[in-house]
Amino acid sequence: METGIHISHVSKMYRQGELSVRALSDVSLVFEPGSFACICGPSGSGKTTLLNIIGALDVPSEGSVSVFGRTLSGLSKSELSDMRRDHMGFIFQSYNLIPVLSACENVEFILQLQGMSSADRRAKSLEMLASVGLAGMEDRRPAELSGGQQQRVAVARAMVTSPEVILADEPTANLDTKTAEGLIDLMKKMNEERGVTFLFSTHDQRVMDHAKRIVRLEDGKIVSE
Repeated sequence: METGIHISHVSKMYRQGELSVRALSDVSLVFEPGSFACICGPSGSGKTTLLNIIGALDVPSEGSVSVFGRTLSGLSKSELSDMRRDHMGFIFQSYNLIPVLSACENVEFILQLQGMSSADRRAKSLEMLASVGLAGMEDRRPAELSGGQQQRVAVARAMVTSPEVILADEPTANLDTKTAEGLIDLMKKMNEERGVTFLFSTHDQRVMDHAKRIVRLEDGKIVSE
């Protein structure tokens, strides 16, 4: 079975009225298992589009993507949904926590979708929150947490299913330097200790400084590695 993430000749076109906008142009990349890599570039370079295609949140206009042996174009909508739920974790710039749920309930939510029992998912979520430094805060709702704490909840939620890959779209954009550095150190530790592949879409130099690999995009094309 193919391991890692294989991106082969991927292009993406969007329609804007009468115009066609090319977000990605013939991008080919391989990310080995355990990668800690950044896809970077200016706004509009295509980095978020590429991350969304890898995460099966968007589909390429041309080319193919294989994630840990599964070719995304060959999967049905329900299979793609199952794959995102069971094999991928997502961290967003805006945290995307559910406001009416506690920190623990936000982390538990995906385990509930997987059918895990109430007691088991609570125990697993508490353990995960403790591992990201939020022990004692599990019953607070997002509004009662700082930005950095909310992003740690998002990391715990992304990690709780033990995914093969975590896709992080500008995860430090709203954080001060100290908080961002702490979050990056946390994700790097999880990468090294658990072997989880991390792919970042970012233009934050703080993240790039820690990356094992940097792919630079401009106008939808790879300009350097």
